[in-house]
Amino acid sequence: MTTTINKTSKSIMVTGALGGIGFAICQQFARHGFQVIAHDIKERDDVDVGKFLEEIHIAGATSVHYFQADLKKLSAIDELFAALREERLSVDILVNNAGVQKTAPIRELNATSWSDILAINLTAVYRCIQHAVEDMRCAGWGRIINLSSVHGLVGSANKVAYVAAKHGVIGLTKVIALETATQNITVNAIAPGWTDTPILRPQIEQRMALLSSTRDAAIQHLVAEKQPNGQLVPPVHVASLIHYLAGDHASHITGATLPIDGGWTCQ
Repeated sequence: MTTTINKTSKSIMVTGALGGIGFAICQQFARHGFQVIAHDIKERDDVDVGKFLEEIHIAGATSVHYFQADLKKLSAIDELFAALREERLSVDILVNNAGVQKTAPIRELNATSWSDILAINLTAVYRCIQHAVEDMRCAGWGRIINLSSVHGLVGSANKVAYVAAKHGVIGLTKVIALETATQNITVNAIAPGWTDTPILRPQIEQRMALLSSTRDAAIQHLVAEKQPNGQLVPPVHVASLIHYLAGDHASHITGATLPIDGGWTCQ
């Protein structure tokens, strides 16, 4: 699906764009007149894609494009970028936001879950970068921003695959930053703590059941375990940090991982 006004601005591609942090990023950049290329795995039951496109368009995007792809499959990522080429869409800013999580002790985590989590949270990041960085090299400018997590910096029990993948994202970020350091391309990672997004929903529901409590009480109990300020991070705060990193004023910030975690990783 595509809505187009013109193609004079820089473009941003956001994976996992239909909800949470991804949606906030699209809105943030739309307000500043960017072309928005949004990706998600499918048309989710809780999201009207037509409404999403309209909202991003109204927010000020010069064009809005939506593509579906299952990032677990390298072939699907290759087809996604082939579709971009067919529509003559280049990627100036790539935000690798898509992610999945499953909480379970290692004895209960099956090989399929491990593979899926690594595929979406790490391998897809590598493949999307591999494609998009060629556009950036041709243009002589680019920004790559990877959504890692506090779990790319510290561990938590029962999140072995997620923690492994997010640590990998930080390592990947550093290497690509070195490879592109002289090409006017920056590569950075963001490490959010507890954030008010759908990926947190299963953990909130588990805590509600454990405490026989309301959702608000479960969130407070969950967040207080790790995040000293006791508050969920609003997705718009993460989007604003990404917008800063995308600017020319951030051209000397590369290979960095920036926590936005209410003090979690300073402990």
